[in-house]
Amino acid sequence: MTSLDPRAPLVLDTRELGRRPGSQLEMVRTVPAPAELGIEVLHVPEGSPVELDLRLEAVMEGVLVSGSATAELDGECARCLEPIEDEISVRLQELFVYDDVRHDSSDTDLEDETSRLEDDLLDLEPLLRDAVVLALPFQPLCEEDCPGLCVECGARLADDPEHGHEEPIDPRWAGLQGLETLQDPSTTTD
Repeated sequence: MTSLDPRAPLVLDTRELGRRPGSQLEMVRTVPAPAELGIEVLHVPEGSPVELDLRLEAVMEGVLVSGSATAELDGECARCLEPIEDEISVRLQELFVYDDVRHDSSDTDLEDETSRLEDDLLDLEPLLRDAVVLALPFQPLCEEDCPGLCVECGARLADDPEHGHEEPIDPRWAGLQGLETLQDPSTTTD
């Protein structure tokens, strides 16, 4: 019994493709985005449309899936916290090995990383998730030169480029300010 649900949007049935090397199947489909597709500050909203343009090709070891995925992104700027709406397009390519093909038992690490077909079904979700997460910027910005927020008051610096504060007085020298007014030459009398 397979653990994959053939009705799941990102599970593809390869029986139509067959196992003869060189046979191909092109498919274009729109699927809902899975949960938590992205990073904390920038992600594809769950359930939003993901456009898949795929080619499935039978090879000796299994099925080679290649193509692209396009989706809308939502998030916030890492510097000023303004909302970001963007689009992402990623390339996909993965070999899904037939479940009845055995590899050399000495390559157990390679075996764990190998994507496998289960009863001629393949799951695109891990491939899509890896491609999207790796393509996202680590710190997304609303503008390339976003100045961020004021560290003292939190004002958005892009809205007020002339924003500033008086130079803070070091508390160790604050007592000397009173001396400065006592020594002011404009207040001395001759």
